[in-house]
Amino acid sequence: MDRVRRTGAVARGIPPAAPPLVALGAGLAGAVYLWHTDPYQGGQPLPRCPVHWATGLLCPACGGTRMSYDLLHLDLPGAFVANPVLLTLGVPLGLYLSGRWLAAGLRGERYRPRFSTAGSAAVLAVAGLWMVARNLLG
Repeated sequence: MDRVRRTGAVARGIPPAAPPLVALGAGLAGAVYLWHTDPYQGGQPLPRCPVHWATGLLCPACGGTRMSYDLLHLDLPGAFVANPVLLTLGVPLGLYLSGRWLAAGLRGERYRPRFSTAGSAAVLAVAGLWMVARNLLG
């Protein structure tokens, strides 16, 4: 699924740990902002889903902001209602890949996840089925 290489960022003089640490810092800053900004209240300064805005359809990630807000406030049932597929499949996968990226960077290695064709097809199939199901079922 993935390979770790000692090229790229090291050759350019950027420490391999810098990109994942910057991403972690940005994620923490976003979490602090979201902690104080309730997406359930109208008029909050939060970005709108471009797919929903343009088409009126719910994309596979719609509800992700509300889900994240609920997780930050330790409301697991609320997070599950906001987007159960993203919570049960997307969050663990994202944490796994982010953890691998950070660990490789701290070891001085560059991390590049490699997905097989079957793995990519599975992710796209789940996302597509979830999008169809949530738009048909409401």
